[in-house]
Amino acid sequence: MVRTVTTGPATSGAVPRRYDSSAVAARSLLDRLADSGLDPAARRWVLAALQGDEAVAACARGDEVPEPPEAGDASGAAPAHARRSFLRRIEVQGFRGIGRPSSLEFAPGPGLTVIVGRNGSGKSSFAEAAEAALTGRNLRWDAMPEGWRDGWRNLHFDERTEITVELQLAGDPGPTRVTRTWTGESVRSARGEVVAPDGTAAPLRSRGWDPELARYRPFLSYDELGRAVTGRAAELYDTLTALLGLTDLTDAERRLAKACDRLAKQRDRPGHEHGYLVQRLRAGGDRRAAMAADLLGAENIDLDRLASIAADDGPADPQRHLVLRRLRRLSVPERGLLTDVVNELRGAAMELAMAAGTKGDRARGVVDLLRRALEHRERHPSETDCPTCGTGGAFGPDWERRARAEIRALEPVAAGAAAAYERAENARDQARFLMAPMPSWLPPDSELGRVWAEWEAGTEIGDLTQLAEHIETVGRRLRSTAIAARKAAGEQLDDPTDGWGELADQLRAWVEDARAAVSAGETLGPAERALEWLTAIAREIRAERLRPLASHAEQVWHRLRQERRIDLEALRLVGRGARRRVAVDVAVDGSENEGNAPGLLSQGEFQALALSICLPRTMVPDNPFGFLLLDDPVQAMDTETVEGLAGVLAEVGRHRQLVVFTHDTRLPDALHRLGLRADIRRIQRDAMSNVWVAESGRTGEAAWAGEGSRAAAGDSAPARAQAPAPAGPYGGEAAGAPAGGDRPWQGYGPPPGPYSGLA
Repeated sequence: MVRTVTTGPATSGAVPRRYDSSAVAARSLLDRLADSGLDPAARRWVLAALQGDEAVAACARGDEVPEPPEAGDASGAAPAHARRSFLRRIEVQGFRGIGRPSSLEFAPGPGLTVIVGRNGSGKSSFAEAAEAALTGRNLRWDAMPEGWRDGWRNLHFDERTEITVELQLAGDPGPTRVTRTWTGESVRSARGEVVAPDGTAAPLRSRGWDPELARYRPFLSYDELGRAVTGRAAELYDTLTALLGLTDLTDAERRLAKACDRLAKQRDRPGHEHGYLVQRLRAGGDRRAAMAADLLGAENIDLDRLASIAADDGPADPQRHLVLRRLRRLSVPERGLLTDVVNELRGAAMELAMAAGTKGDRARGVVDLLRRALEHRERHPSETDCPTCGTGGAFGPDWERRARAEIRALEPVAAGAAAAYERAENARDQARFLMAPMPSWLPPDSELGRVWAEWEAGTEIGDLTQLAEHIETVGRRLRSTAIAARKAAGEQLDDPTDGWGELADQLRAWVEDARAAVSAGETLGPAERALEWLTAIAREIRAERLRPLASHAEQVWHRLRQERRIDLEALRLVGRGARRRVAVDVAVDGSENEGNAPGLLSQGEFQALALSICLPRTMVPDNPFGFLLLDDPVQAMDTETVEGLAGVLAEVGRHRQLVVFTHDTRLPDALHRLGLRADIRRIQRDAMSNVWVAESGRTGEAAWAGEGSRAAAGDSAPARAQAPAPAGPYGGEAAGAPAGGDRPWQGYGPPPGPYSGLA
């Protein structure tokens, strides 16, 4: 394998500042709220929506909502895991199309590297390996059938499957190494580890990277590009709102809208049910039903009087009537469920009996005893005497090592017995869950109450065989007694002379709903005013924070569209809840129709449009990842679009580290032809999954003039790693000399710092 290194600037020792976009959006909203002139009640609803579901529920109850805490300083220093990072190395073995160990190495800084190879050469294996190492999954795998996902391990390499990704974090003296190793057959069986520059190792999850990897995703495959425009409407919306720090704002609007919807339904529910209830009451034939129907027909309904009538439930013994109604709805264990639990108890008892007295049983007991002793030792480290036999100095470091070694040695022996005990405990839990306590409303002196008390007493039985016998015999009696009691209760409640109970329940529920509707109507007004204000302000803030990213998407599209008369007119975040989406307004052939949908675009134009939307995401100031891996972005593009893409990639490469995997030689040809700076490598793979990468050359050599002389003079880093560049159209980070050629971004790029609106 040929070892090659991209040419890029070394990482600066200064720790970059991280912008807290969510805090900025919240602060902007609160500032506007302070100057809004909203009445106090509506203002309280807005504050509650910002603070969460519990605060919204409190506001609906009329409780006070505290002022939210001050939004943090968006320019505060980033935590350790949020520092800007660049790729140094990807090493893969036994994964996908790569057998023996193969690696890609990079200079840790901005720059464009293009890996070119035919289909099946291992390009996507490298890209997916980096994603799997950092995230433990791959979005392309998740969309595939299970049988396809099972083919993740290389067929020509029987040794350990392992991926190592080295990252250079700003301010660190050396790389941070992320390693993921597979120990089982499942693709989910990997274990990740992070080794810091000082050599300390920790589990990958302990670094807390998961939220940022999900939010900023430094990986972009052909499949993801396809879903960006044509996938589920909410996916791109959620991605962009998270990137722009608008998730909290979107959640607040959703909470407030749901609260208004609940209040409106609560206000209107009695009106919807009024006519049906009157009809039922008039058909009831009971004097109380007739009185209630007359009251419901009045212009002003007396809810207190209706509540009094509903409370008169008829029978001389209201409590007995309530018991009868509950008995009629009583559920009992199904016969099949009882049989299943009994069979499981007997099977577990047999398995436990077979394990008793075996070496495995003894080993399990010893393992359990040693673990308890170790737990005691951990809780009381200062005690060295054995608490059981009193032997002095029995506990200590040497004992701990021996005990842990003994546990490791005995665990395989104890596995069978442990499984038997575990099955027995699970079966016992199922039985206890089945023997639910007797309902508090059931009279204990009734026949069903006495049988139920006997049934419930079975929870104290420890022997599995006896427990199975109890469930089989007493359970059968409980079931037959409960069914008989349920039938008798139904017959008593169905008596025509006692039919007021059900109507009384309906009337009582309607009165409660009517009272709640009055309160909901009073509460809904301020909530709707708050929602109207919040929706308008949220639309403004979304537009403000999306504008820089949308502007850059339009610039990228302008480069990619070449001579086509297709304009990306607007990128908008619209709707909320299930109807949220990103509106992509495209005008074709100069059409002036507002919001012209992109339905007339070809597949290649769709690909270019998706790139226009996705590429600027990597430039967001919050993004802690200074690199982006692009897998197959050229598919379906014509030669002119590929030339535009070459210019875009070269320009982005001045500010971020781009690694592009492609089988299409038109991209490196365009980079050569346009004199754009890039490191071109060729990847090959033989029939035994041996993969090697060779440097094919660097494009834009004229723009790199002088590097050789500086390197010869003893510079340890390439010249591009030392010469600061002026802020380009993405602004905010000087990272390398201008790209070769004067075409990229010239003439229409915005002034430096276009993402200031996002910060």
